[in-house]
Amino acid sequence: MRGSRENQGLLSCTQFRPYGTGGAMLWILCLALCSLLTPTRADPGALLRLGMDVLNREVQNAMDESHILEKMAAEAGQNRPGMKPIKGITDLKVKDVLVPVITMNFMPRVGIFQCVSTGMTITGKSFMGGNMEIIVVLNITATNRLLQDEETGLPMFKSEGCEIILVSVKTNLPSNMLPKMVNKFLDSTLHKVLPGLMCPAIDAVLVYVNKKWASLNAPMPVGQMGTVQYVLTSVPTTTPSYIQVDFSPVVQQQKGNTIQLADAGGAEFPEDYAEGSSQLLLSAAFLTAELALLQKSFNVKVKDMMIGELPPQTTVTLAGFIPKVAEAYPKPKPLVTQIRINKPPKVTMKTGKSLLHLHGTLEMFVARRRGKPPVSLFVLETHFNLKIQYSVHEDRLQMTTSLDRLLSMSRKSSSIGPFKEKKLTGFITDFLQEAYIPVINDVLQVGFPLPDLLDMNYNLAELDITENALVLNLKLD
Repeated sequence: MRGSRENQGLLSCTQFRPYGTGGAMLWILCLALCSLLTPTRADPGALLRLGMDVLNREVQNAMDESHILEKMAAEAGQNRPGMKPIKGITDLKVKDVLVPVITMNFMPRVGIFQCVSTGMTITGKSFMGGNMEIIVVLNITATNRLLQDEETGLPMFKSEGCEIILVSVKTNLPSNMLPKMVNKFLDSTLHKVLPGLMCPAIDAVLVYVNKKWASLNAPMPVGQMGTVQYVLTSVPTTTPSYIQVDFSPVVQQQKGNTIQLADAGGAEFPEDYAEGSSQLLLSAAFLTAELALLQKSFNVKVKDMMIGELPPQTTVTLAGFIPKVAEAYPKPKPLVTQIRINKPPKVTMKTGKSLLHLHGTLEMFVARRRGKPPVSLFVLETHFNLKIQYSVHEDRLQMTTSLDRLLSMSRKSSSIGPFKEKKLTGFITDFLQEAYIPVINDVLQVGFPLPDLLDMNYNLAELDITENALVLNLKLD
């Protein structure tokens, strides 16, 4: 039951220091040292920076959606275990709870210092026999320590050191009463009521926030090919500017085999992101492992004679590059082309550009009628690169490719004798672009799952390709 009063008179929580005023120099020194000691590399794997933007939203949402202060107020007059009756006041009730103002600060290596400013009206029958009303404005402060649950391996916040700081107190007790007597009564009453009433609200909010981590380390499917699981490398680290969560992702094939992430060089966050913002870094090594799940789907056999803007896929067209084909097949025959990727796909990244390297064979056949198997003309060893464009759709990372370069092509075998394979460069390049790339893009539509935590909406993220990594700059709106 929210009161109609505005949040006027609340003491700003920025006036409180997590370590007290006497520790100001120690606090400044800690900020400086922790900024130097904090790792920023994902080598290999994934790395998450949670800024105050996301955490403020989550705590505020937890406070609003749980209606915890109102629930605590409704329970104030009920008999609860461990709660002693207050001398001098009966029929205790709490009403008109102010909308809380929440302020948080990072505590390096610890967690978050939280202050909740709110107010309320406490009513009841006073020791003088009349109706008593106490209007209180207060701050609730606590340290939310960031830990790792031993059973689940998930991050969790745990509150400790909850304190109630009175900002202002007003009462309708008669003014002719002795001030010392009134103050003693108010002090005794409030110190008995408020900690037991308000501190559980902090714990309840953290329970609500901790539930938002619950699905983080659950395996998530990549089509029918396998799963990706975001497993914490260690306890998340709190820095002066963000919480850092290191992941060691587990990429597992459907049959249960785990794909190991290669050590392909460290990936670092750029330094030009706004203070307090949040980012997710996915290393090139991690994306490489994910694409390995799809390697078999990159094997393609093309039987169509007419493909896009290409000339007809027949022996006549091929004979324009290799005359020996016309000698072997004077009459036009359809061609069948099979591409096999025989090495795991590899992702490389330089600032602003990402490439998918594919190594394999391209074998060209002549199709025959009456159910007879096609005849192999030649097999080429190939290495080509695809440009990758990244996007996010339905909270999954999407990739779309286009041909970058045909890097190498060498003859492995031939049933029509030797020929100069370089003459096929243009023909094969056009074939890859028109016939092969569309199939690859269809396969990639399956998308790759992103960490499921804190109701994150990745669809709003801005994507940056950096050295050895893709960085998602997370946005709230």
